[in-house]
Amino acid sequence: MIKRKTKAIDTFSMSSMTDIIFLLLIFFMITSTMVTPNAIKVLLPQGSQQTSAKPLARIIIDKELNYYSAFGNDDEMPISPDEIAAFLIDCAAKEPQMYVALYADESVPYREIVKVLNIANENQFKMVLATRRPDKR
Repeated sequence: MIKRKTKAIDTFSMSSMTDIIFLLLIFFMITSTMVTPNAIKVLLPQGSQQTSAKPLARIIIDKELNYYSAFGNDDEMPISPDEIAAFLIDCAAKEPQMYVALYADESVPYREIVKVLNIANENQFKMVLATRRPDKR
């Protein structure tokens, strides 16, 4: 029988495993901040303050006056202006305390924004107008 001069170590070191987990954690934290939530590009007007309300329903009007709607984390879907009221009523049935965020490009005529605001007012929905923060200099 052949004997070894050194004894095999039968313990397992977790330090290399924790290094890999921390590297993965940092990688996912960095890549998650690069994800853009809105797929439709809308140039928002500037506002001085931001609201803390988290909207559940979103109505988006782009510069070509195309309307899009989304609820929660769903993707934006095209919608006609006549279908907005039915969409919001359906969203309110799912979540009674919802906020509706209106994202309108700054080149959209004011009357288009007022149409959506009137629909929300007639159905007593809480509406938030989305703006972008001013550039800090």
